[in-house]
Amino acid sequence: MTRHIVLTGATGQIAPLAVRHLAAHHRITLTSRTPRTTGQRPGVTHVACDYDVPESLVDAFRGADTLFVVTNDPTRPEHDRNIVRAAVDASVGHIVKLSAAAVHDSAAHDLVTTWQRSNEERIRNSGIPWTMIQPRSFMSHALAWASSIRSRGAAYALHPHSRNACIAPEDVAQAAARVLDEDSAEHHFRSYQLTGPQSLSAHEQCAVLAELLERPLVCRALSRAQAHANYSRRYSPAMADALLASAERQLAGAKAHTTDTVERLTGRPATTFAAWAAGHVDRFA
Repeated sequence: MTRHIVLTGATGQIAPLAVRHLAAHHRITLTSRTPRTTGQRPGVTHVACDYDVPESLVDAFRGADTLFVVTNDPTRPEHDRNIVRAAVDASVGHIVKLSAAAVHDSAAHDLVTTWQRSNEERIRNSGIPWTMIQPRSFMSHALAWASSIRSRGAAYALHPHSRNACIAPEDVAQAAARVLDEDSAEHHFRSYQLTGPQSLSAHEQCAVLAELLERPLVCRALSRAQAHANYSRRYSPAMADALLASAERQLAGAKAHTTDTVERLTGRPATTFAAWAAGHVDRFA
């Protein structure tokens, strides 16, 4: 059956990947602040919306059987409020939210986690059937090492021996697409925690990359001050603090647990870090 599926975050990582896994017969609308008219498959349209203006969102969401909500700025919570308000006004049939596994960690009180908890609560209270997609950290975060690996043969991490059950973004997208694709109440009011198949440290990831590149690499430890300075070059001070707190929880073992949810949703095992890295090795070479 043909359905209308709307995805926010069209210029991000997950929504465009999810579209690749959606059945071709669906009517698909991608939304973002920036319009794009090229590179879309047949049946996919891209609509520019202003997340500060709920009225523009209502027009984009109207008639949607399912809305996939992807936002990425915890310093702009009004965007999330506006999206849910517009979904209610547009009579969206089902909301699928890209959240985070950390919402289940009672010790997590950083900016990003509290923002995602608020987003989930708002959706649960919206009156619209919902599904939460809650992944662990993305394997693609290792791409932050690409420049230093190419130039110095080194990766840098705070607590390089702490482990994270990180997941391939492609797995998150395919799992989300399975929920979006199926016109079934089976997924309503359910939360899916997604992880990779292994819990790996930065040191172990670096060893995988060294084997693929066939050259020696080292993973050097950063101090808290060095890590915070690195985060602050790319993010706001509040985000840098949140990432530092997240790293401390990882050191305490909060991110080591794995699940089989990817396999249950997609019918195939979750991607290993070695397989993900092999598919992106050109970025490190």
